[in-house]
Amino acid sequence: MVGFGHPLAYPITVTIGALAVCAAWAPFATLDQAAAIVAVALGIIGYSGYRIAVAHGLLPFRRSGTRRTVRVTRIRQQHRLLSRSWLQVDGTGRPRWLPVYFDPVLTTLTESTAELTDRTIHLAGRQLYPAGRMRDAELPGRVIDNPSRPDPDAPARTATATLLRRRLLFDAQSTVAAPFAALLWVYLDNGGLPAFLAATSIAAAAAVWLSAIRGSDPT
Repeated sequence: MVGFGHPLAYPITVTIGALAVCAAWAPFATLDQAAAIVAVALGIIGYSGYRIAVAHGLLPFRRSGTRRTVRVTRIRQQHRLLSRSWLQVDGTGRPRWLPVYFDPVLTTLTESTAELTDRTIHLAGRQLYPAGRMRDAELPGRVIDNPSRPDPDAPARTATATLLRRRLLFDAQSTVAAPFAALLWVYLDNGGLPAFLAATSIAAAAAVWLSAIRGSDPT
């Protein structure tokens, strides 16, 4: 059971919200519009299921077949409109990077020892939740390392940054393209204002969902 303070609570909540937006417009849609809404909903369900399965260790995020004790440091990536938390993993031959869902413990994390398997990572007895596959290539965009010493003000700032409203506003940056996607749909479907409003809200909900399910970092 995922509680409200769980690292996966936010992406699951946003996923449910995006599906609710799709369901709200479905009764007013034409047959073609309903088919498009169902396709979007199925995509959200399928991709979310995959991401959550990886996070819970049901699917591997790397393939080695061994358990290792590794050194990890937290870095924050800012690439285009998305900010994510990653763990730089040393001790697997060469540095690798693992995306993780945001956990407040990451804001004060210094270089630490972690237990790494193909499906799970534990840090000081605490499980962190992978937000995708481990990668060998360096991260694109701006990469910010955690300070070498914990910032005493970090917990207070994190408590503010992780409020649901602030996280939604942060992820809503990606909705800027929603009206343009809606205009394209209206052009293809020969719809009017209701179709535009429906397409805009569904595209916006899907954009926020995609940021959340990929592991957006609110800090």
